[in-house]
Amino acid sequence: MNTTEVKGTWDEQKLKLKQKFATLTDNDLMFFERKKDEMLVRLQVKLGKTKEELHKIMAAL
Repeated sequence: MNTTEVKGTWDEQKLKLKQKFATLTDNDLMFFERKKDEMLVRLQVKLGKTKEELHKIMAAL
């Protein structure tokens, strides 16, 4: 999978997450290569979910 495919996939997932959780903003979902863990921590705090719960939510998108 190349970078363009990953970005396209992330853009789709980001839209679905924003639809599911109206409190999320673009800043919450900023994804930078090698900073995925930081983004996941932000989402955990904002949504009150565990890391495992977030992975399940994202896998279901």
